[in-house]
Amino acid sequence: MNTLQKIMDYKLVAIVRGANPDDVMPIAEALYAGGIRIMEITMDTPRVETVISELNNAFDGEMIVGAGTVLDVESARNAIMAGAKFIFSPTVNTETIKMTKRYGVVSIPGAMTPTEILTAYEHGADLVKVFPAGTMGPSYIKDVHGPLPYIPLMPTGGVDLSNVREYFEKGAVAAGLGGALVRTGSPGADADLQAITANAKRFIDAIEGV
Repeated sequence: MNTLQKIMDYKLVAIVRGANPDDVMPIAEALYAGGIRIMEITMDTPRVETVISELNNAFDGEMIVGAGTVLDVESARNAIMAGAKFIFSPTVNTETIKMTKRYGVVSIPGAMTPTEILTAYEHGADLVKVFPAGTMGPSYIKDVHGPLPYIPLMPTGGVDLSNVREYFEKGAVAAGLGGALVRTGSPGADADLQAITANAKRFIDAIEGV
């Protein structure tokens, strides 16, 4: 099964933003224990390339690890060389999409308007991250799919336990989960890690059957 298919099968992508590098592995283990199998490490994480490489070595394909907040071609290439299996961007940068696809890695740029979404897809995006999704809500996914039903959409930003299921019911193929799933402020304590695992399980339960 390839990376794109795994993202659409597992549906939930945990976004770990700006964490202390020493905390990322315990966070990943806590997420895995809760059923999460796709994980994004944002590029503002210190020593991000090393972190991505270490996660890949530790999980040996059991956790799909990608890079997020990738703003340019150089960052995309660095992340891919470190082993990132997908590249998340908050915006549509066509050169970054092109670089990502050149290396056979899944490209997920961020877009909001129908014009941006179509532009991203026409330039090779595998999925389009609707960002910030919370601004428009779940019905926006259905609205965009009216004229653009063939573009796979992944809402990110503002997705939480209260609305995650509805996003899928409105047509999303995956969803990005940031602070609603993982808070990186003080994740070192056992209680914090247990909370991450419990939270992950709640999200998994929330989308059961969709």
